[in-house]
Amino acid sequence: MIEDMMDELLTRITAETGLDAATAKRAVGNILGFLSAESDDPAVGTMIRETPGAEDAMTATGDGGYSGGGIMALGAGLMGMGLDMSQIQTVAQELVAFSKLHAGTDTVDRVIASVPGLAQFV
Repeated sequence: MIEDMMDELLTRITAETGLDAATAKRAVGNILGFLSAESDDPAVGTMIRETPGAEDAMTATGDGGYSGGGIMALGAGLMGMGLDMSQIQTVAQELVAFSKLHAGTDTVDRVIASVPGLAQFV
């Protein structure tokens, strides 16, 4: 069931961006890893726990996941995976919308507000 829900997100992302599902999942995992690393707000943990498939997506990044350096490093890492700026923004927006459905709008908005500079990208 949880995997099916994540598949719905990945299907939307692949349809909007042209990315394959594995790349979309790694991109989602990198964004979640970024949020986890860059915010000390407990809302991040809540968002990750309550977003179906989030922990699995983070695991899918393997050793190539977000390793620090802020939002510019995240962008560079995602571009290194082959995403362009439009695709990065679409992945982020779809992830935010999906997380709001499952973790709640207040939780996700708190997460976004807790990471400097993030609001302009989502």
